[in-house]
Amino acid sequence: MHAGSPDKKRLDGQASIASALRTVATEQAGVAALAAALENGLTEPFARAVDMVSHIAGRVIVTGVGKSGHIGSKIAATLASTGTPAFFVHSAEANHGDLGMIARDDAIIAMSWSGESRELKGIIAYSRRFSIPLIAVTAGERSALARAADVVLLLPRAPEACPHGLAPTTSTLLQLVIGDALAIALLEARGFTPDHFRTFHPGGQLGANLTQIRDIMHVGDRLPLVPSGTGMHEAILELSRKGFGCVAITAADGALIGIITDGDIRRHIGSNLLAMSVDQVMTKEPKTAGPDTLVATALQTINSSTISSLMVVEGRRPVGLVHLHDLLRIGAA
Repeated sequence: MHAGSPDKKRLDGQASIASALRTVATEQAGVAALAAALENGLTEPFARAVDMVSHIAGRVIVTGVGKSGHIGSKIAATLASTGTPAFFVHSAEANHGDLGMIARDDAIIAMSWSGESRELKGIIAYSRRFSIPLIAVTAGERSALARAADVVLLLPRAPEACPHGLAPTTSTLLQLVIGDALAIALLEARGFTPDHFRTFHPGGQLGANLTQIRDIMHVGDRLPLVPSGTGMHEAILELSRKGFGCVAITAADGALIGIITDGDIRRHIGSNLLAMSVDQVMTKEPKTAGPDTLVATALQTINSSTISSLMVVEGRRPVGLVHLHDLLRIGAA
């Protein structure tokens, strides 16, 4: 044991779970207190903050130090990815040249649980000198930050989960929640759509899930299609040629009326299958999607319906097919 280090107690599993449950319960109570505040004294300031940010010509500058700074950095990233240009400026660095990153048409969100962080003094003074809108996120109602701000998002003084009341736990969670609430309120106020979201998230699973299935679906001669009345022998050949484990059945007008899968074929083996027509074997009203459907939605349909392929239709006519393997290939599943 290192000199000066606290004694380490070996916690059994039951004690660890009890500790975790106390932490979760304490933080849940804090979030509940914040929800109550949003329905009461925080209602008007929150609406003013959303209105203020939505009307600036520049960017949102989020600032803070310590744990508040870490939360502020995450909030800036969330704002930026949801249509509100934003970046994080460390309050201490702002005092050493980074104030030049803040323009007159910006707005500042300053985060400090106490509202008395000394590092904030420079950025507060700068905002007042150049009339840059200042939104305070703090639990210090009469703090220097709150007194200087144009809008104060006053957080409830909920107990920390730390048994000593020292480690920022509940306090940082409430800062995170109010920041997320701001970002989503601004997203909705701006009419931010999944297409906009995809623009900011082109990579990884998130970008894949925001792809429309028209961009990955199989079309034309790749579609396994046979008309109503076709014999099962020919339908099985078409299923085998196309390799998707299914064949779609169309009416005389080209509308999709059913689908036959490997499972349907297995269920009819032993019942003189090859002498039957597709109409006797097919599953009517198969699961479908439109070409503009997001990959995430298509994946949910495939998983919930326990199928491997999804027909894509326009006006009831099959125009494409997307297979689970296609979703795996682009990283959505």
